[in-house]
Amino acid sequence: MEVNSSLVDKLATLAKLKFEADEKEAVRADLEKILGFMEKLDELDTTGVKPLVYISDAVNVMRDDVVVQNTPREAALKNAPEQDGTYFHVPKVINKAHHE
Repeated sequence: MEVNSSLVDKLATLAKLKFEADEKEAVRADLEKILGFMEKLDELDTTGVKPLVYISDAVNVMRDDVVVQNTPREAALKNAPEQDGTYFHVPKVINKAHHE
């Protein structure tokens, strides 16, 4: 896979990032290195190697879900730039016109 300027632009748009020209070149070079590492893994013979499902043999430890309020609502909202006494008000971050 070729990492070119248009691919970096597309990834930057998807990640909502902006790069200057020199930063963009550094990102492109880093992506090429990462893909090179991945291509190197293709050289390994994995015949007979079982896929790794879990990193350890530990089994999930389940506990009862207990509702506790650690921080009172008033304290949590005290320094919020925008709130209505119950909820934080935050700017919308989903851009509906940008689905590709």
